[in-house]
Amino acid sequence: MWKLVNGKMIQTTDETRVKFRTNISQKILEKLDELADEHDTYSNYLLENGLVNVLANGTIHYDKELRPTDRIQFKTSYDKELLESVKELAKEHKLFMNDVIEYSVDHIDFTDIKTKAHKNRLES
Repeated sequence: MWKLVNGKMIQTTDETRVKFRTNISQKILEKLDELADEHDTYSNYLLENGLVNVLANGTIHYDKELRPTDRIQFKTSYDKELLESVKELAKEHKLFMNDVIEYSVDHIDFTDIKTKAHKNRLES
């Protein structure tokens, strides 16, 4: 993001975000990439949106027997507070983080997602 400091634009890192690595279904990631292109956003913004909606709902109906077998490593950044809340939710439901992340894909609200422009926003 960019900040306006003393009349000058300075590029800075968003301190509210943390890097996170997990394994996610390759098929789901491919679907997310297509959706991200279609909606002018990034896949992690889509995932964050879905995670927020799952947290708001508070319940997860996940069948551990149906876990994907095509998981690959996925590295991205998430909002720090969101990630902590998702960790707690996963723990409460005796699931892994990647289970919750994959589950969240079906809960994305496409009317309320960050666009690519959010990454280069100006904050004062």
